Amino acid sequence: MVHVFDRAVAGSVRVGTVDVSRWEQYALGELMPFQAMWYSVPPGSKSPQDRHPEVELSVVLTGSATVEAGGAVVEVPAGSSFLLPADEAHVVHNRSATESLVVFSAYWLPGGAS
Repeated sequence: MVHVFDRAVAGSVRVGTVDVSRWEQYALGELMPFQAMWYSVPPGSKSPQDRHPEVELSVVLTGSATVEAGGAVVEVPAGSSFLLPADEAHVVHNRSATESLVVFSAYWLPGGAS
């Protein structure tokens, strides 16, 4: 069975200025070995600083992300990805004055821990 996830109609919550749509809303249970979400950062804004025990793989869907983590600041354009290790504090900036930044992230506990 094919599952289609439409970000345009997904439920979301506001975290600071960022809209977050977590895939837990789809009640997939054991179908996926990871959790996932979309998030959108408005022009000229940034995410709150985050730190969590999960590894996070993110794909920039639209816009360009400026990722601040581990003492480095890197640019990640649309179509590219970034990987954050577990427990790494990070902030995602949208430096564009006009374009929203949309990111898809999959995250999981390292080593298959539950």
